[in-house]
Amino acid sequence: MSSLQATRRQLLRAGASLAGICVLARSTRAAPIDPTIGRKLLFDENFASIDWSVWNAGPKAGTADAGFYGRSAFARRGGEEGFDPYEIVDDPQATDNKALQISVRHIGKPMSVPQYYGNNLNEFQWISGNLQTASRDGTVTRGWRTGYFEARMLFPRHPLTWPAFWLMNGRSILAPQTSIELDVVEHKGFEPTLYGTYLHEWGKPGEHHEGTGVTTDRDMTTQYCNYGILVDETSCSPYFERKPVIDTRTGTPAVWPINRSAELDIDGDLFWPLLTLALRADYAYPSKLLDEHLNAHMRVDWFRVYQ
Repeated sequence: MSSLQATRRQLLRAGASLAGICVLARSTRAAPIDPTIGRKLLFDENFASIDWSVWNAGPKAGTADAGFYGRSAFARRGGEEGFDPYEIVDDPQATDNKALQISVRHIGKPMSVPQYYGNNLNEFQWISGNLQTASRDGTVTRGWRTGYFEARMLFPRHPLTWPAFWLMNGRSILAPQTSIELDVVEHKGFEPTLYGTYLHEWGKPGEHHEGTGVTTDRDMTTQYCNYGILVDETSCSPYFERKPVIDTRTGTPAVWPINRSAELDIDGDLFWPLLTLALRADYAYPSKLLDEHLNAHMRVDWFRVYQ
């Protein structure tokens, strides 16, 4: 890097620090009633097949840890322990009668998943899946700085399942202290009409968190629903069925400031999506697993980006 480039970067970072202080004041926009109005469909993944040039399977892309969390190991492409959780299935409820299915299965014996902490722990001997458009070397195959991100999904009913649709910023892979996590939806399999949505800016300094529970008027384990988030230059707003999510703390549509927005712009950073089926580890393990609990399935009809 030349001295001129270094000086410019230092000035930009100084400006970013000041901008970070002001971002809350600049994030006073109202959440649009329909976030797709006035926007064009930029990316449309309908999962007629899994395009492995776009999607990467396995542990969450990052260098802070091995990329696993909860009670299951995320399988790489082709599966683990003889079980492949990724497939395209026929589904009459899906838009084109096809859907991505990510499954979880109880293996129930010692496993040999690389770097997985639960291989020899009975409660953790499960295989599930995580698809993402990024890799641990920092490569992002598809990412966007701003836009409306949306997925149509169907969740399983189960005592432990933890499906999610979320976004991470690209720099977080190699520089975890810059992490920005937008959890569009996190669901507990035993709460069919309730889910959570969150913003996390991890790492010091400037760690920042927002979030709210969302009570729905439908059973998310029996029908597909649309989960979205609108990201602009300084803030984000979650949506359910294209209606703004109400933040229970304020009683108004959630509009959460992204305090590291200026840093994103300096480095040309982008948000990339993850579609994950995990198992929670913060709830009591069933004293006896029923046969219907040994396998569970999450389905994704499509993932789209509007700008």
